[in-house]
Amino acid sequence: MSHLIFDCALYYKPKGENLLNLKLMRLIDEQFLKIPCYGSRQMARHLNRAGYCVGRHRVRRLMRLMGIEAIYQTPRTSDPHPAHKIYPYALRGLSITKPNHVWCTDITYIPMGRGFLYLVAIMDWASRKVLSWCLSNTMDTPQVKCIMALHIRKDLTFLVCKKQRRK
Repeated sequence: MSHLIFDCALYYKPKGENLLNLKLMRLIDEQFLKIPCYGSRQMARHLNRAGYCVGRHRVRRLMRLMGIEAIYQTPRTSDPHPAHKIYPYALRGLSITKPNHVWCTDITYIPMGRGFLYLVAIMDWASRKVLSWCLSNTMDTPQVKCIMALHIRKDLTFLVCKKQRRK
């Protein structure tokens, strides 16, 4: 099999951004410093109101090129309430050797186009298998489903809830 190398691949010099894109990047940067929560959609609307006919995808490309992205609030699922009790670690010194001896749960969020989905998983520590999982758009439904799944099993010794604390 022969390998072909074309002259254009050897001598190609990438072009920089054109003057309009450079001006748009300056306007995006100015607006982002004023309102950092603007994403590509809102930034495109802002530029259209300013008289520039640009689409969201072009603005998104320019924002990625500049290394900026919208700042927005994420759900604070790992922050404990100050009134909640913190329990001691119950598995210290325990050897986990058989399945269904210790389970763990975890709740995480998956960002979607409009909001979040919450993923709850119950895993067995010994076999590392996912015993149960569920997706929901609210925080209360997954917790109820997990509690119901835990009451079904009678041979459970310990349940560990994984919490990630921010420092």
